[in-house]
Amino acid sequence: MKHRIVVLGAGYAGAYVAGTLARRLSPADAEITVVNAEPDFVQRMRLHQLATGQKVQAPPLADVFAGTGIRLRQARVTAVDPERRAVAVADADGGGELGYDTLVYALGSHGARHGVPGAAEHAFDIAARPSALRLRDRLDDLSGREEGGRVLVVGDGLTGIETATEIAESRPALAVTLVARGELGSALSTGARAHLRRACDRLGVTVLEHTEVTAVEATRVRCADGTLLTSDATVWTAGFAVSPLAAAGGLEVTEDGRIVVDRAMRSVSHPDVYAAGDSAHAVGDNGRPLPMSCASAGFTGMQATAAIVARLTGREVPHTRLEYVGNHISLGRRDAILQMVDEEWRAKPKHVAGRKAARFKATILAMSLWTTSHPTFGLPRRRHRLAAAPQTPAAASPARAGA
Repeated sequence: MKHRIVVLGAGYAGAYVAGTLARRLSPADAEITVVNAEPDFVQRMRLHQLATGQKVQAPPLADVFAGTGIRLRQARVTAVDPERRAVAVADADGGGELGYDTLVYALGSHGARHGVPGAAEHAFDIAARPSALRLRDRLDDLSGREEGGRVLVVGDGLTGIETATEIAESRPALAVTLVARGELGSALSTGARAHLRRACDRLGVTVLEHTEVTAVEATRVRCADGTLLTSDATVWTAGFAVSPLAAAGGLEVTEDGRIVVDRAMRSVSHPDVYAAGDSAHAVGDNGRPLPMSCASAGFTGMQATAAIVARLTGREVPHTRLEYVGNHISLGRRDAILQMVDEEWRAKPKHVAGRKAARFKATILAMSLWTTSHPTFGLPRRRHRLAAAPQTPAAASPARAGA
């Protein structure tokens, strides 16, 4: 019986892991199945651009994995049972179960509401493609009005900054306000913070610092100091959260629900489960937990892949890099900030800004899309045989209904 590898999620981490495993492992010994709710690859780093009406490519996953031997299952994961080594899924045909011998959990994250009343009902977000498209429709409606409209972006992290500046540049008829709970750009160097403020001034973005939103209503938000801010579209970018599926399945997780993994990205409670991307609580080489980011997805994905290949082929598990090198913030299409960090992830004094930084980020985005769309390109052509094709116990082999 072939060793069954199931990858949950086909974002940056999941698509990379699946494609690399397909190239490295012999199809005579291993079969790889990817489960993803959406039929297309979503460029999450560009969803703020999609929301403002720009064209953002979304390659069909069927095309991405064509010729790789990877099985694609378009379905929503509803449960994970690591004791039985099974995953429950729901799709148009009713769903079923998938059994696995090795599971890669890469379901990513979604927007965190933090229990703020009305945020889920009245605010837009750009954490997923459907929600970004809903925001685009709303911005289209507001831009078509003679009187324009007011847009409030809540959240002063990288996503909030990119969203506010992108909307302001793409929709100049709209009044954009960025609501920051603390100081805007507090994690940046002094020079980078100054550039960020100049960019907001240039684009007409009003910045409200040290302002906490406590409730979201249909046409306004309430702040902790009693202030009411009118809004025709409130965009919620105040952090991210992960799915509760891992915790519900009994995997050891952190307080925020991320899977606790060892240095090889292997679950500390269930050794047949690996985690990558935002779903993993991975400790970097400096002893600090890696932040949720595309860069972290890349590093954790590489480590998980290397560990799985080594384990299945009887080799010593290598340690790939686990680090965080910096922040790259878009400020519209022609401006950006590249802020490098030191070993403690504190901002270095120097930064790169302006068109040079914008071109550099555009290159990174293009490379990320290309490598994801060509998951097996440039990797060693030799496909390793498994050290021993493990036999799966009958209890761990549920029927794959609808597979």
